[in-house]
Amino acid sequence: MDLEKMKRKYAYTLARVGLNVQKGQTVLVEAAIEGWQFTSIFAEECYKLGAGNVVVHYLDLPNMKVAAQYRSDEDMRRVEDWEYAMHEGYLEEGACYVRLEGVNPKLMEGVSEKNSNAIFAHVDTVRNIMRKASREKHCQWLIAMVPTVEWAEYILDKKGPEAEEELWEILLKLCYIDETNDVVATWEKLRGQKASRGEAVDALKLQKLHYTASNGTDLTVGLTPWSKFGYGKREGISFTPNIPTEEICTTPSKYETEGVVYASRPLVLGGKKIEKFGFRFEKGKVVEVLAEEGKEMLEALIATDENAGYLGEAALVEYHSPISMSGLVYYTTLIDENASCHLALGRGLNSSPAGHEGIFNDSTIHVDFMIGTPDMKIIGTTESGEEVEIFRNGDFAI
Repeated sequence: MDLEKMKRKYAYTLARVGLNVQKGQTVLVEAAIEGWQFTSIFAEECYKLGAGNVVVHYLDLPNMKVAAQYRSDEDMRRVEDWEYAMHEGYLEEGACYVRLEGVNPKLMEGVSEKNSNAIFAHVDTVRNIMRKASREKHCQWLIAMVPTVEWAEYILDKKGPEAEEELWEILLKLCYIDETNDVVATWEKLRGQKASRGEAVDALKLQKLHYTASNGTDLTVGLTPWSKFGYGKREGISFTPNIPTEEICTTPSKYETEGVVYASRPLVLGGKKIEKFGFRFEKGKVVEVLAEEGKEMLEALIATDENAGYLGEAALVEYHSPISMSGLVYYTTLIDENASCHLALGRGLNSSPAGHEGIFNDSTIHVDFMIGTPDMKIIGTTESGEEVEIFRNGDFAI
């Protein structure tokens, strides 16, 4: 495999299939500083598609880690007026937005939870500017990964460039990119398959989903008539927001989640890894954090604002997905969330429909956590009260 050639094909896939960059459009890029070389390749592919400008802002977490040791918590969290003005200005003019994430799972080792929370509170506040634009202005957006040596060494039993090269090969496979395929045609087919599956679920007119698994999960999530898993007709330019992706997802009813759910994969929060945790819900809201480690961080998360403890997303992903079958835990939500069913605390995927304000959750956070297991069972209840098996042994039963 000519890896440099394949990196360019990956960059083209992100620009064409992911963002669907339009002629004359500005592309806002948040890029991990460790991935600067790939970011330049991506920018060139955007320009080849006709982008008017590619504005890159590097996320320099190593520098922010140092700063957090000397600056106050308030200073670290604060987003300056110029940061708002710059992002909002481009978005008002019709820009699209991409986040090219690099992972260094060990970066925040030795950093206090307070400092780590402050760093990522700042980062997330800036990202919320883009999230708001995606909901209100229907601009294209994309999240994608860029392999780094640190990430590769953490999840693979190899070192240095050899590890990074293998991770690139794995990522390309997960994104359905090979040396000969037409990525536009490939992804059109994949989107069609997911749309059909979502429409099949929507046709059942479900009012709730009941999740059970041998790890103790016993959770009921309420749905609304506007909780659609199918793609439907989107306003604005067609795009693919996550690459890779295996999910169909919806926004659940804000106040109708009841029971207990346990995570099936680690969560990286504030740069720190949290394992073996769960939540107890009553009337839609988390009332108890169940965790051996990281409990304080999870409790701080759901206390971010008054709605942070409610669900904003329910996603259906087969346990035996390509990502899960790779046998790896990637320690990044974008990939790990596509290895199994997941939920998200915080902001809903959609705003509440007119006349039904508050039926969907709204929050400053949106944090996914994975819950799918090999034996997960999901029973849906329809408007007529009929029970339908949606998942059996971790995979779709319909």
